[in-house]
Amino acid sequence: MSFVNVAPQLVSTAAADAARIGSAINTANTAAAATTQVLAAAHDEVSTAIAALFGSHGQHYQAISAQVAAYQERFVLALSQASSTYAVAEAASATPLQNVLDAINAPVQSLTGR
Repeated sequence: MSFVNVAPQLVSTAAADAARIGSAINTANTAAAATTQVLAAAHDEVSTAIAALFGSHGQHYQAISAQVAAYQERFVLALSQASSTYAVAEAASATPLQNVLDAINAPVQSLTGR
């Protein structure tokens, strides 16, 4: 039998931290959006080709970062839902377990007074 120990408040804190990290990354990606339109340094073929290469690289970066941002949002949502689920499960199991513990401890309490 395996046991899992989860502190819902820590999972909730992790979700909030992950959301803050995602916000910081989104801010950086917004600042990097200007790299998708790079001007050529001169009016020759090489400068134009290099500018197109860097612009293409910037567009690929923006596309990948959008996918990563979507994954990160789903991850934060999953953490938040897990925190809520664990908290509800913990609350639901607390009362029945206390009744079982009271029944087990009743003979000892009657003998010792504690």
